[in-house]
Amino acid sequence: QVSAALKEGHVTPTELCQRCLSLIKSTKFLNAYITVAEETALKQAEESEERYRRGQPLGVLDGIPIAVKDNFNTAGIETTCASNMLKGYISPYNATVVQKLLDQGAVLLGKTNLDEFAMGSGSTDGVFGPVRNPWSYSRQYKEKSVPKSHSEDEESNWVITGGSSGGSAAAVSSFTCFAALGSDTGGSTRNPAAHCGVVGLKPTYGLISRHGLIPLVNSMDVPGILTRCVDDAAVVLGSLAGHDPKDSTTVQDNFKPFELPDLTDVSKLSIGIPKEYHAPGLSSEIVALWSKATDLFKNAGAKVIEVSLPHTRYSIVCYHVLCTAEVASNMARFDGLEYGHRSDMNKSTESMYSATRREGFNDVVRGRILSGNYFLLKQNYENYFIKAQKVRRLIANDFVKVFGSGVDILLTPTTLSDAVPYMEFIKEDNRTRSAQDDILTQAANMAGLPAINVPTGLSERGLPVGLQFIGRSFQEKQLLTVAKWFEKQVKFPMIQLEVKRHDHGAFQHQKSASFS
Repeated sequence: QVSAALKEGHVTPTELCQRCLSLIKSTKFLNAYITVAEETALKQAEESEERYRRGQPLGVLDGIPIAVKDNFNTAGIETTCASNMLKGYISPYNATVVQKLLDQGAVLLGKTNLDEFAMGSGSTDGVFGPVRNPWSYSRQYKEKSVPKSHSEDEESNWVITGGSSGGSAAAVSSFTCFAALGSDTGGSTRNPAAHCGVVGLKPTYGLISRHGLIPLVNSMDVPGILTRCVDDAAVVLGSLAGHDPKDSTTVQDNFKPFELPDLTDVSKLSIGIPKEYHAPGLSSEIVALWSKATDLFKNAGAKVIEVSLPHTRYSIVCYHVLCTAEVASNMARFDGLEYGHRSDMNKSTESMYSATRREGFNDVVRGRILSGNYFLLKQNYENYFIKAQKVRRLIANDFVKVFGSGVDILLTPTTLSDAVPYMEFIKEDNRTRSAQDDILTQAANMAGLPAINVPTGLSERGLPVGLQFIGRSFQEKQLLTVAKWFEKQVKFPMIQLEVKRHDHGAFQHQKSASFS
């Protein structure tokens, strides 16, 4: 819609950019952004305006304000990974996905907040503080939550965004940008998308370049896409997908961008419902929503069958072993010599190394490095790392068998419940939380399959709940087509964001501007 408004001249790229920047300022309390690149963004918007004036826009994304998670390298803009280790680090190059967006004329507003080095499921563990879920300030949530006092409502009742791409999800959900990049290693795009009521797409492993994404787990990391509707996710995917000579794991074939058809007949579809996803701790609300969605497909004529992915129950343990092992390897580069933080300790090289890493990394990162190195010790390597790789193959084969039996798409919950209040979330440690929150999402990463969160409804507390669709490898078009059909059926309500009184006018102006 906004791309059409730009083409028809109803709004200019500069106006759009200024409106988004003013909204970023008025929603600063959400802590969604680490860096706001105001000057760069306005300059890019002016260049876009000039192209529109000449009648030569670069494409659908020209002039569209976007945000990027702060673990993608951006030339000239600080990339911190929300860690003391990289505070002040400015990359000499752009990540491939960032470059592709800029080549399409997109306007980069800034870098979004995350868990330190993307290790977490709440966006609460970064050095810049936790991200607040915009729905905490929505009319829908406020009407349902009964605070003891007004001040307590504001300060202790707010809920988390999920993670680790919580900043990107909050940015899209609060209208400060039209699309954002996240990363997805075990669910880090889909989890916050579910909690913030937006669409979160994790493409097939190898479809989008990882070059310039600061790695967490090389064999599972995928750049993720966060938007407010499925069509938008398809548009962004179209401009990002395809081979990259700088990333040997990207697919060799050419990728043709596609427009999503309007699906009218789902009778030829076979939807699989994996019984293992009835995980311990799954809230009754989500079970009810999942079963309602199943009925929706049944009533529309689709074939709905229960399927089994028997090795799913081992996947979270297997994921933890492989994840920490790769983390230990990847984090070795942060030694204080080439870039990032460097300790003043100068007794010896070894003492400088260890002091740098002690000062630069938080407990979560250090804990994962220790676990990973333990699993990789000579005496443990066969029993942990190699065994986990074998189990990973079994998990991937489960999916191959199910899709080989004629199932087109799997339908599962994305999260165990709606978003929890921050004060409740931090009672448990990161390791426990991640094990709970990634349980429904990480198997798709282990198998390298495409998966998408579609916002489905509101919980009794007035907070978003999403469901996940998992597709066959490289069948993004089919996955997104089904997701779009489902999105149309459920008609998820728009957030009624009530920004603090003095900013309220700015938001109203913003919203009407964006959707005129």
